[in-house]
Amino acid sequence: MRLKEALEQGVDLLEQGGVPSPRITAEVLLMHAARCDRAHLYAHPERELAEVEWIHYGRYLHERLQGKPTQYITGHQEFWGLDFLVNPSVLIPRPETELLVEATLTLARLQFPSGTELNIADVGTGSGCIAVALAKELPPARIYALDQSLEALETARRNAARLGVGQRISFLLSNLLEVGSGEVLPSLQMVVSNPPYVSERDRAGLMREVRDFEPAQALFAGESGSDVYARLIPQASRALCPGGYIALELGYDAQEKVGSLLSAEKWEDIEWQRDLAGIVRVVTARRRPTASAAPTAEAGSP
Repeated sequence: MRLKEALEQGVDLLEQGGVPSPRITAEVLLMHAARCDRAHLYAHPERELAEVEWIHYGRYLHERLQGKPTQYITGHQEFWGLDFLVNPSVLIPRPETELLVEATLTLARLQFPSGTELNIADVGTGSGCIAVALAKELPPARIYALDQSLEALETARRNAARLGVGQRISFLLSNLLEVGSGEVLPSLQMVVSNPPYVSERDRAGLMREVRDFEPAQALFAGESGSDVYARLIPQASRALCPGGYIALELGYDAQEKVGSLLSAEKWEDIEWQRDLAGIVRVVTARRRPTASAAPTAEAGSP
């Protein structure tokens, strides 16, 4: 079968199956099967698919019709202009998380100019997209990529190595900011996180691609959706140096819940940022220089 015919057949199948953006999806799957780019796809519509390419394409279409996300089929997702490897052990990076990276970079460059010590923890690193983007943009910074999943940490490690920043990121198995024997990672200037924030009550309403294929431990945070915020924010107040900053991605209804956790006793300069849809998506806050912090042990090496 020729490329043109394979593409049209794929579009028809995906459209009938109710898959969103059927043409774009068929293009991506066909390019992945034929190992070509979009320019080749349309410049050589008469090219015959090899048998193995046709077999792969048919399998990819079947998987997508079963709900498997395109990114897990191809193993790739772009974020911050970089190509990240993804698999079912990690969340698929989303465009709205780039707002969290932008907010973190703005604070880092303003509050911690060149020559200032800058240690940043990316809590729940997943694919490593936030940690890698920050390492690319902030060469002097030392990044700690933390996750409770060994499989996710290995994916993040591979992405950092592929993208040339593996030597500046430490990958640590953790329970949020707790590493080793339970001590909170200390002496940080910034804590950044896109934590789980979906309520268990909302599970049934999620798209099948998300609910059935992306890792539940990276999605759900109890009945209210705020369980992880409630644990992470107090940990961050202990881990951050006086005057350090926290930056968090928020769910669509999380502003009030998270705001109640950022007490005036420990936090100041709280700012909320909206995404392009007008949803409050990111909060940043500064740990008060006078806030007390429990003593912590020194962080271990990766």
